[in-house]
Amino acid sequence: MSLVPYALTRPFLFGLDPEQAHELTLNSIARLQNTPAQCLWSQPRVSAPVTVAGLRFQNRIGLAAGLDKNGRCIDGLGAMGFGFIEVGTVTPKGQPGNPKPRMFRIPQKEALINRLGFNNEGLASFLANVQQARTFRAGGGLVGLNIGKNAATPIENAVDDYLICLDGVYPHADYVTVNISSPNTKNLRALQSDEALDALLSRLQERRQALQRQHGRTVPMFVKIAPDLDEAQVKVIAATLRANGIDGVIATNTTLARDAVQGLPHAQETGGLSGRPVFEASNRVIAQLRAALGSGYPIIGVGGVLSGADAQAKLRAGADLVQIYTGLIYRGPALVREAAQATAG
Repeated sequence: MSLVPYALTRPFLFGLDPEQAHELTLNSIARLQNTPAQCLWSQPRVSAPVTVAGLRFQNRIGLAAGLDKNGRCIDGLGAMGFGFIEVGTVTPKGQPGNPKPRMFRIPQKEALINRLGFNNEGLASFLANVQQARTFRAGGGLVGLNIGKNAATPIENAVDDYLICLDGVYPHADYVTVNISSPNTKNLRALQSDEALDALLSRLQERRQALQRQHGRTVPMFVKIAPDLDEAQVKVIAATLRANGIDGVIATNTTLARDAVQGLPHAQETGGLSGRPVFEASNRVIAQLRAALGSGYPIIGVGGVLSGADAQAKLRAGADLVQIYTGLIYRGPALVREAAQATAG
């Protein structure tokens, strides 16, 4: 149990603009991680090891990409009890993202809408931060590095950005995630179509094989997809992943659908909706992927996990591991331990 219950700090944070609260929290964690003050939010990690994609995870619960875009807080966030942490999305060059305001809470539905747009400091700064992390990995925690394309890069040249990022992150990643599903970078989701995805993944796999020889180590590669796909599209993606030797899939990113939040304040803001409203859509895609990919193919489930029971539901749908993001904002660090205990064994 963390020293300061999240129930005491949440009202203050929720009184701030969502992005201001986000930055205040990350800045505090970055400053206080690996100091005695880390006891304010740290808690023992649930030990329930599982091997997925050839990697040994200390437990099934991870942090989804997007919360720590620049990889500044790996040790501090890891102290909450995560089995793995995914940071990014990183792009080759730093970029400011979309204009503010660009993050909105819908507390009635335990949801967020964001249109941040891959705001990050760029690959060089990201890698410097990742290399500074020490205690989380020393304790057996795994770190995934999530890569994307710059907004200014034409979609027909997207592969160049992904290759630059793959070259950079490969030596420092336990696994790499290829993000082709953010709704906040123009045309990015077009990369999920069959021909575009096949072309992108074949180039990435070719480069990964070269990097494997160069560095003498194998780094699994995952692809993160959207919830706004029909079953036929999911089947095509599943076949393309297998055909290109991709190690796993993360399902899902945020949704463009607004049915569950219709009529609520901020519901019509553009961007990706996360939290409780994406739970069922995410589970549906997970189940379709499992049916298409068969048993044994690694799936990380993410979307709307706000309790231990929600995490269990992800496993029942077909996931091997579970990630949280919006749930952490609404529930705090206690959710990590609750979900890890619920999915142990």
